Amino acid sequence: MQSYLAATNIIDWDHPDVLARAHELAAGADSVHAVAKRCFQWVRDEIRHSRDYQLQEVTCTASEVLRVGSGYCYAKSHLLAALLRANGIAAGLCYQRLSRDDNGAPFCLHGLNAVFLPDVGWYRVDARGNREGVNAQFTPPVERLAYAIRLPGEVDFPDILPEPLPVVVEALRSFRTADELWAHLPDVKKPVT
Repeated sequence: MQSYLAATNIIDWDHPDVLARAHELAAGADSVHAVAKRCFQWVRDEIRHSRDYQLQEVTCTASEVLRVGSGYCYAKSHLLAALLRANGIAAGLCYQRLSRDDNGAPFCLHGLNAVFLPDVGWYRVDARGNREGVNAQFTPPVERLAYAIRLPGEVDFPDILPEPLPVVVEALRSFRTADELWAHLPDVKKPVT
């Protein structure tokens, strides 16, 4: 479980700004559920999804996402993991393989999180940001993710990883703008950790 609590180069919860935000979100909360829900809702609602808002800066580390205030789903999942870990709550990264345009190929990865809740176990949440047709919620033990697997070629990977997939980090580090990244979103048929 320690690897799901660790500060890393990407999930840099030990950054002073990330720590401060994590402690603000936890202030006055009376349970792990309450802290996890606050962190989830804050990232979902306050950090803008780059594609939804046509924002061009590409972020990767939790501290970058917090500083800029936006990111793709992967980057938002890095920040959520960091906020949870900063509050002593085990958090991991999960992925789905989805149709990029909702009609078959091309496919891409979609990043989300799993949080360990003492009375539930691992519980997946998706902080990508709600919009028309997307309504992710924190309702343990029932998952309310942004996307359901519907098309041939789409996959809901069961893995809960302590670190982002290398292909995700490489994509976030390789493109200068969100539009460039959109044209080259990472994809794998099965996670390679």
